[in-house]
Amino acid sequence: MPVLFDTEFTAWPDSMANRWLAPGEFREIVQIGAVKIDAKNLEPVGEFEILVRPRFNPVLSDYFVELTGITNEAVKTRGVDFREAYNLFIAFVGHNRMGAFGRDDLVLRENLVLYGIGGAPPLPRHRNIVPWLRENGIVTAGLHACDVAEVCGVKFSGRKHDALDDARSLALGIKALVARGAPNPFQETSC
Repeated sequence: MPVLFDTEFTAWPDSMANRWLAPGEFREIVQIGAVKIDAKNLEPVGEFEILVRPRFNPVLSDYFVELTGITNEAVKTRGVDFREAYNLFIAFVGHNRMGAFGRDDLVLRENLVLYGIGGAPPLPRHRNIVPWLRENGIVTAGLHACDVAEVCGVKFSGRKHDALDDARSLALGIKALVARGAPNPFQETSC
């Protein structure tokens, strides 16, 4: 059963344009959201969501809070250390393949290195869904995971830039394209 996931990480007004290279800016994960789907019918069979307390930038920027809706209070109350969040996420994924809109797997690895976490369980195989979307007629430039459902013609009422809602958007968009005749990206013949 594939797992579609998304991450939200610390950000500031110019961090994307600066590629997080300004002094003191790191892509510290603040939220991981995931949807486990049945590989054949693409229906969701499980969900995962967790908030993470950033270590280097523990106070979230106003920009990030406005973008994601994740507040400092929520992270303080519900957030866990990245190592715990990572282990719980990997346990949710199990031996299944992961997929994301882009390379969120690299952000997970980046956080392991940033925090000096050794001996962590390895990430399962990852598939960047963007090339598959392009092969099936979706122009992905300027899009995020939260936009996938809508550009694939599915009404979506989730909150954009919430990791779980973004993973749901990705799952809905993939299912819609497959229903219109696109090859299922999770069938072994098309992987």
